[in-house]
Amino acid sequence: MTAFDLSAPSPAQRDALIAGLSADEQRVLLHHGTEAPFCGAFLDNKRDGVYCCRLCGLPLFRSSTKFDSGTGWPSFFAPYAAAHVREIRDLSHGMVRTEVVCARCDSHLGHVFPDGPPPSFERHCLNSVALSFTANGEPYPDPLHRGGAEAQAAA
Repeated sequence: MTAFDLSAPSPAQRDALIAGLSADEQRVLLHHGTEAPFCGAFLDNKRDGVYCCRLCGLPLFRSSTKFDSGTGWPSFFAPYAAAHVREIRDLSHGMVRTEVVCARCDSHLGHVFPDGPPPSFERHCLNSVALSFTANGEPYPDPLHRGGAEAQAAA
């Protein structure tokens, strides 16, 4: 259950959002790419707030669930809300992994592994380029102009 509108962007909205992405953001979000380890903008971010989908703005992970996994990518042990992410079996690169995508716009975020800390024992290993950051007290991004929960401040 979530207060956020999880309905997918219209084709016109999606096209407008994609037009605002850099080539690297498009490669990761739309084409399941991966940024190089230890170089992402949010790897060492220690600020309190919420990490949101770079494409549609949906809140995905709270800073309170972020931990240093030593892998070179921002890692979280739990999503903002279970309904905000979807997991997809990924058989690419000769491996069996679980891909994590935004539940609203299907953007590729990273992968989840069963080797994280308690209480979930999950490690959501994400690409910084797939995320935006909203500091506590600041309004969430609302690129789809939906208002509602999107118009509230991060907490």
